[in-house]
Amino acid sequence: MKEKIIDVAISEFSNFGFKSVTVDDIALKMGVSKKTIYTHFPKKETLVETSVMKHFDIVIEKILFISKHSKDPIIELYQMNKEALKHLSNEKNSPIYQLQKYYKNIYQKLQIKEFTVLGEMFSKSLLRGIETGLFRSEINIDFVTRIFFNGIRGIQDLELFPIEKYKNEQLLIHFTEYHLRAICTQNGIEKLNHYKKELNV
Repeated sequence: MKEKIIDVAISEFSNFGFKSVTVDDIALKMGVSKKTIYTHFPKKETLVETSVMKHFDIVIEKILFISKHSKDPIIELYQMNKEALKHLSNEKNSPIYQLQKYYKNIYQKLQIKEFTVLGEMFSKSLLRGIETGLFRSEINIDFVTRIFFNGIRGIQDLELFPIEKYKNEQLLIHFTEYHLRAICTQNGIEKLNHYKKELNV
């Protein structure tokens, strides 16, 4: 029952946002009483956090698969962006918007988990880029990894980039190119330009 509650909660939260969806809504969707849900999750915030972390694990599996099978680190970033955009929205009922606004502690925990899980993968991707001559050999992998994650968090900051003015898709595309042009060799820049034409970005 607990796993079923989480699965339904993920679906409802993803579609309507964390603030908008109540425990009543989830109970109604499942055809059970609120008491059943509260037996497993004493408060809504616990259900929100559990759902967020499970959904994150699902998305991460897909991203790690992309990383493992991408032909080079440049196209890898664009493919990961495409996957990430499936789970991002600029609407005020979007999960990321409501998580930042109403569940800041959970959002911070998510950021920590994100860096812990993806940091090593990203560092390996940078090393692969250096070894294949796409990225400059003198870059500091640890620094670039951290500055990249800081940048990704920055473009998700709703105060810095208000949803009324900026779209997630364009922010990700602009930031990705900004990042790559800072670390690519001439060979990497040429490949980047080729992918931009090929992917029409």
